[in-house]
Amino acid sequence: MLGDCAVLSGSEIAAPAFVAATLGDNVPTYLRLAEDELLRAAPRRTLGGSTADIVCGLADTSGPEPVTLPADEDAADLVLVRAHERHHRAPARRRPRLLRATRLVLSRNLRFALAGTAALFAVASLLLAYARDLNVAEAGYLTLLTALGGAETDPAAPLAEKVTSVVLVVAGVALVPTVTALVVDSLVHARLAVAAGGLTDPVADHVIVVGLGNVGTRVIEELHAFGVAVVAVDRAASARGVAVARELGQPVLIGDATRPETLRSASVRTCRALVMLTSDDVTNLETALLGRAAYRAAHGPSAEPLRVVLRLFDGGFAQRVQRTFGINHSRSVSYLAAPAFAAAMMGREVIDTISVDRRIILVAELPVGAGSDLEGRYCPEISVAGAVRVIAMRTGRAGQTIWSLPERRPLVRTDRLVVVATRAGLAALLPRTVPWADAPAEGSPRSPLPRSGGSPPPVADGADAAPGPMPSAG
Repeated sequence: MLGDCAVLSGSEIAAPAFVAATLGDNVPTYLRLAEDELLRAAPRRTLGGSTADIVCGLADTSGPEPVTLPADEDAADLVLVRAHERHHRAPARRRPRLLRATRLVLSRNLRFALAGTAALFAVASLLLAYARDLNVAEAGYLTLLTALGGAETDPAAPLAEKVTSVVLVVAGVALVPTVTALVVDSLVHARLAVAAGGLTDPVADHVIVVGLGNVGTRVIEELHAFGVAVVAVDRAASARGVAVARELGQPVLIGDATRPETLRSASVRTCRALVMLTSDDVTNLETALLGRAAYRAAHGPSAEPLRVVLRLFDGGFAQRVQRTFGINHSRSVSYLAAPAFAAAMMGREVIDTISVDRRIILVAELPVGAGSDLEGRYCPEISVAGAVRVIAMRTGRAGQTIWSLPERRPLVRTDRLVVVATRAGLAALLPRTVPWADAPAEGSPRSPLPRSGGSPPPVADGADAAPGPMPSAG
């Protein structure tokens, strides 16, 4: 309907980076180039020593700062691997509904009241059995009748029996209405909790996602696909992710996450990670600190700290948070999505992004423009350590994807290159793919074209213009 356009979603681009930061090495990042071409970014140690399917090394994260696209690919501990099938773990099976409903109805106060009543009746039964020389069953029967208003006066009864009977009558008058009120209160709260889709039973090893906007919705869907239990939190019942989480069968809490009781209700003390995805950096940091404090109070100061992932727009603020509070996992939606939008504006396709700390590696498919600087060159000439690496080439006529790059076959204008690149590397490569309006026909002798470091050939009106610098994003 809109004609020549590209439709991108910043939340869809950024969500895998937040999921990877949440689960760490427990989940690979999948990239689909085409229907039958699937790649995944995974730690080298998870491959079991096999190197047959490794496409290239992505990053060396052994140092204090990660080195992306290192010159020595064998030193990279994060690699790009060809995958044959994407495996999702099935969501964990929930307990039978009857058991969940029973635990929900029997609230903590009600359980205490019932336990106290049972203890009182047991002691009274023993006293009556001793005073009247009865067996335990007969004494229990007499105790229940006395507590429920069926006592009979006996002036000749021993003192212990009289005292026990009076206590039972008074306790019955007080306990019956109390237990009745607690039962009604528990039923009402249970019904409201079920209707709201809240946390109806205790959970552990789950992920708390705070902020159910576009990004939060995508993150919940990704985590659910990997079989990870999620507790979603948002202060507005109208947030987009509320309906999505309930549809997936995940608990939803409506409340302010900066209040400690909200985090306690989400079982922050037993969770595996806390993900803050609201649009306010200060709110995200405040909630993260409250969650870590509650987790530390439950597990002790010597326990492993709670894994926290923050959505932070400002890169400088993220660095200060890392230095001051030791929160190392933060991502920026705009920083992750900006290169894809910039490339789309020039007719180039960024397939996906791979997050490495707060750095990103872009996977892009670039056409070799007619008369461009890349036409006639060889694939090894295009790869630059730390910036760009060509991983595959698509031939235009046959539609074939070549993974073993030919070293002596020059590129032609019908080829398309699949590359992994840093932001700066892609920004430097894009001008070299721009077609030249006065390029000779295919098969004609090729005119001299500017090489690396030179200006791209002039473009006539109506042709693609050379790009400027890649836009910065927080």
